[in-house]
Amino acid sequence: MPQAGSEPKDSCVVRVRGLRYAVGGREIFSALDLDVERGSVTAIMGPSGTGKTTLLRLITGQLIADAGEVTVAGQEVRLLGRVGLYALRRRMGMLFQNGALLSDLDVYENVAFPLREHTRLPEPLIRNIVLTKLHAVGLRGAARLMTYELSGGMARRVALARAIVMDPEILIYDEPFVGLDPISLGVVLRLIRELNDALGITSIVVSHDVREISAVADRAYLLSGGRVAASGRPASLLESESGEVRQFMKGLPDGPVPFHYPAPDYAEQLLGGGPT
Repeated sequence: MPQAGSEPKDSCVVRVRGLRYAVGGREIFSALDLDVERGSVTAIMGPSGTGKTTLLRLITGQLIADAGEVTVAGQEVRLLGRVGLYALRRRMGMLFQNGALLSDLDVYENVAFPLREHTRLPEPLIRNIVLTKLHAVGLRGAARLMTYELSGGMARRVALARAIVMDPEILIYDEPFVGLDPISLGVVLRLIRELNDALGITSIVVSHDVREISAVADRAYLLSGGRVAASGRPASLLESESGEVRQFMKGLPDGPVPFHYPAPDYAEQLLGGGPT
């Protein structure tokens, strides 16, 4: 069984090949191929329901693919046992959509939580690490605030400090801009780029915010219909001739992606008493 840290230094940190995954007979991915280069900020974009968060769960081993390969840091996720999978996850940091802060703990203890759970570091060293990470996100002075005293932007930054407290190799963001005001969004956006470069990590960002993430991403993948509809530098996607890509990247209401969910004929359903 592969052991954490035994893989060669491949330029590709995450490699997805021929990925197939379905839920309840509904196909989410069909022969999906995707690469995340070491040291890059890679954006995963696409309309709602295209499986962006599902892809993150497959990368972290929360879900197992029906077919194909998901390789992370040189290790095929589906072949890892429980010990190996947990070791791999300790090399990742995760910023959840809602921050997922522990409401009974203050800011300091939220950030310290992974260190207390996964290490036996002495308290003075834990203190120094926590304060360093809080300083990196501009919230060292908020260390003893409770979570209910934080604004939405501050809470997201605390969650980011917690995500980097174990010095991960891979940092995963699941919709990091949801619910943020323009100033907080700008701060988080800047932190994504600065932390990626300063810490030498690899970042994967799932986002609907085309303009914002395009400003910091090195490469973007647009998912649609269970496959990669387009990939490349965000600027190149904005200039795409594909109607599907252009509709999403420019936020057009009309295009290949329909407004209406599949349904029976409207008039027949209303006048004929068809099933709802």
